[in-house]
Amino acid sequence: MKDPRLEQLAHLMLTHSMKIQKGDYFHITADITGLPLVKALLRQSRQLGALAEVQLTQQEVDRLLLEQLNPDDDGRSSGFLTDLSETGIRQFENKVGDIRIRAYANDQEQAAVAADNRQLSGKFMKPFRDLIINHRRWVLFEYPTAGQAQRAGMSYDDYLDFVLDASSVDYQAMQRDVQPLAELMRKTRHVRLTGKDTDLSFSIDNIPVIPCCGEFNIPDGECFTAPVRDSVNGELLINTPTVYWGKIFHDIRLTFKDGRIIKATARDGVEDLNRILDSDDGARYIGEFAIGFNPKIMDPFMNTLFDEKISGSFHFTPGACYDDAPNGNDSTIHWDLVHIQRPEYGGGSIWFDGNEIRRDGLFTLSELATLNP
Repeated sequence: MKDPRLEQLAHLMLTHSMKIQKGDYFHITADITGLPLVKALLRQSRQLGALAEVQLTQQEVDRLLLEQLNPDDDGRSSGFLTDLSETGIRQFENKVGDIRIRAYANDQEQAAVAADNRQLSGKFMKPFRDLIINHRRWVLFEYPTAGQAQRAGMSYDDYLDFVLDASSVDYQAMQRDVQPLAELMRKTRHVRLTGKDTDLSFSIDNIPVIPCCGEFNIPDGECFTAPVRDSVNGELLINTPTVYWGKIFHDIRLTFKDGRIIKATARDGVEDLNRILDSDDGARYIGEFAIGFNPKIMDPFMNTLFDEKISGSFHFTPGACYDDAPNGNDSTIHWDLVHIQRPEYGGGSIWFDGNEIRRDGLFTLSELATLNP
């Protein structure tokens, strides 16, 4: 039986996020677990008069594809990846973009993949990824799985309801409500973030500001920019757990000097943490600063797509910036690290040019109050 909520979500993705028009060609990359949503997308696409190509993936296969790479095979793996990247670029020559549906049955599936393999893939697939992210329309969604429901501490039925509820907020209203925040950020030169074990200062002067209301991520609800690359100084505690390269990190603490992370520690996995940050020159600099405000997402469960939208949070991102908000930082890494400033997470404030605009997770300015949950 068709779930009408999936039909509504598919329509949202095609019309609001991807802005698909009659005659458009587009691509769907989907874990096979998300097949019910893929079918809904194809039904909705047919009604719009658009044409879709579908590529189905699977978590274990993705791991095996990474494990087959060998950085020491006299360039064969790098040549293979270069060809793969160039093929992808050609494949998207006439397509407007990609709908990507991930599904994490086991978010530790790739935990044992060698870091060298990841870095090799990241380096040689970067031209293709840059094309999709910066020059095509795209939207990302994570199809609910039993593994993610367990991670969130919910039954599967409750988790499915949570995902679809958080994904289907009124994005048109959100687009209106976020405009005062976006305008304020565009006028701001200096930002200070405070909280438990956190006191961080940086400039966002002359960096573009991009509100995100369902155009690229679903669920959504953030407004992002980037710090001036060399301006970040201070201490930052990441008070939410995070998964990267299939590894779990708790209580990441970062020390910045003139933009660069000069010290990185965590409760465990310090060697892995620094291995990620040593991926390339740009991995120890920040490519994104964003403020989260989705009213349906309140607590983290190690899923970045959701955690970075948490009401009362901000995220700070080691690695590459986006072309929409460029600060000159280039990297194969883009790791959104989330800090929640609500009282139950230690509290904290955001200051723009010396004026407090959010305290303990709630916006204090009247023109921003509609973004409070």
